[in-house]
Amino acid sequence: MEPLGMSMGEEWRVSSPVTFGREGALRWSRGGGWLYAAIELDEDEHGGPEATAARAYDALSRFVAGSPECHVQRIWNYLADINLGTGDDERYKHFCNGRIVGMGDIFANGYPAATAIGHHDAAKILQVYLLATDRPGTRVENPRQVSAWQYPRQYGRTPPSFARATLLPADDVLAISGTASVVGHASAHRDDLDAQLGETLANLDALLTASHMPAGFDSYAPLKIYVRHADHAARVHAFAAAHMPSAPLLVLHGDICRSDLLVEVDGWRYRA
Repeated sequence: MEPLGMSMGEEWRVSSPVTFGREGALRWSRGGGWLYAAIELDEDEHGGPEATAARAYDALSRFVAGSPECHVQRIWNYLADINLGTGDDERYKHFCNGRIVGMGDIFANGYPAATAIGHHDAAKILQVYLLATDRPGTRVENPRQVSAWQYPRQYGRTPPSFARATLLPADDVLAISGTASVVGHASAHRDDLDAQLGETLANLDALLTASHMPAGFDSYAPLKIYVRHADHAARVHAFAAAHMPSAPLLVLHGDICRSDLLVEVDGWRYRA
């Protein structure tokens, strides 16, 4: 995804030796009780967004189920043209259908935190990345929002399957799902970027409270902000400077899973 403003990298480290490998299209690294796995599939080779999502999640689920690190904590999904199509034929809704088919039993004890964003690459590549551990985390829901898997039928045949956040096993890091201007189950403040940013921040604050993490977003809270319209980037940076000035921030050009949403935030909150 195209960075809108300063670009930066993200590096994860563990205090143990790391091994890595691949199984078909799936690549993985593990060490110290942590597993990172990734898969990228071309929709043109697998029959569209629904079939491709099912295949990707089936491969990841089978791999994780056979691993010591069998507790999925966080998932990132990136697909092309996420809002293309109307009603049940929207590509995101097809992705949700395929995802639940491929998940299998590995998620029977609860969905992980997750993000789903549309990329702008011409190739219809589905990218799914996950982080798993050898101990379970704690799923966190937002009292201001309906849990995603309980959304009513208007959001598709299959509701989105993710938790609003996951508190990782040591209870010192909160993995925050893609969070937007949604109250209850409805999008709020259509076409109003500033109001959507404010509502999103209220949802992020509610997650911190629900998980008993420190309030606010400072240098211990690296965040990604996905922006639908590139020309909104300056206003997003200004909002962040006013409300979370010390948070490490990466602003990216990406489409939100609902066409009426302009911005989405995900990231981490560490205990100081």
